[in-house]
Amino acid sequence: MRRGDRVFLSTGSVLALSVLLAGGCQKKGPQSFQRPPAPVSVATAAQRDVPVTLDEVGKCVAREVVSVQPQVGGRISEIHFEDGANLKKGDPLFTIDPDPYRAAVASAEANLAHAKAVLELARADLARYTNLLATQIVAQADYDAKKSAVDVADADVKQNEAALATARINLRYCSISSPIDGRAGHRLVDRGNVVAANGGPLLVIERLDPIYVDFTITEHDLTDVQRRMAGKALDVEVRLPDRPAEPLTGRVTFLDNVVQEGTGTVTLRATVANRHHVLWPGRFVKVKLILATLRGAVVVPAAAPQLSANGPFVYVVKEDDTAELRPVQTGERQDDLVVLESGVKAGERVVVAGQLGVTPGGKVRIEEAPGAAPAAGSASPSPK
Repeated sequence: MRRGDRVFLSTGSVLALSVLLAGGCQKKGPQSFQRPPAPVSVATAAQRDVPVTLDEVGKCVAREVVSVQPQVGGRISEIHFEDGANLKKGDPLFTIDPDPYRAAVASAEANLAHAKAVLELARADLARYTNLLATQIVAQADYDAKKSAVDVADADVKQNEAALATARINLRYCSISSPIDGRAGHRLVDRGNVVAANGGPLLVIERLDPIYVDFTITEHDLTDVQRRMAGKALDVEVRLPDRPAEPLTGRVTFLDNVVQEGTGTVTLRATVANRHHVLWPGRFVKVKLILATLRGAVVVPAAAPQLSANGPFVYVVKEDDTAELRPVQTGERQDDLVVLESGVKAGERVVVAGQLGVTPGGKVRIEEAPGAAPAAGSASPSPK
């Protein structure tokens, strides 16, 4: 209905328009959003005995090093070993031409026989003069001369016996044998060379089993080491850098009596069985000095603990596959494992990979890390 320039709406039209406007202005409620489970790898906390250790770098040293030298001079006539051979005590090494020394022995034997004959004659003369002196047929001076002759002949026999013994020793020195069990180096002379007595080494032999491992500790650790060594010998584990999973065990047998000036370190020596000659003199090795053993410690892979502003923590996966943030106190580390002194119990599952995607209280999806084999024990994925 139109009156002039104004338009008037009916009461029903006004109500309908109001309903439409009210419906158009109504706000929509927020849509719900749930974060998907975070993919993680987990391991089970284990309980085991863990050694308290000091990790050091050591150097292998042969227990015995012998420089073989000739004790008589002459021409090398025979060589009885190969360079680098494993030798036993008494194995033949070199032969020096023995002919001159055999001749010297024969000459000494002849001289001794002559001296003994002279002694026998002198004793016979002395016996006759003893009887004649009793009847006063000979003078006392003649008797004394015969007695002196016996003494001189007896001394001459002893001198020739010593000369024969020396000649025989020199002949024996013509055959040079190994004085120890060990490994031969390369020979320093060849067959046909003429050597002089004590004129220089012919060969160096090193004993490899057992072998020494020398290493150092700082002076700050010295008191603790001394205290623990007071009651027993400390054990060590020795590892080659290229064979870290195959440790050799030994014991500390020497503690130096001085702190090295300038470095503030003290030298220790461990004796290690080396039956298969795995350790080699001069080679550097990793040494783990075992000070004590933690009984029944809780261990997890070293990748599990994370660091925040409040200290270290781990994510523990609960039975409903939700993650709980647990503050922990880390302790001794052993290879790829670390001791948790508090915060986690043996048998609980901890996240070892994927922590960045985890939120406290959020769901996780357990996956096995590619190529991973956690030493503390791995958890199987939960059935979905």
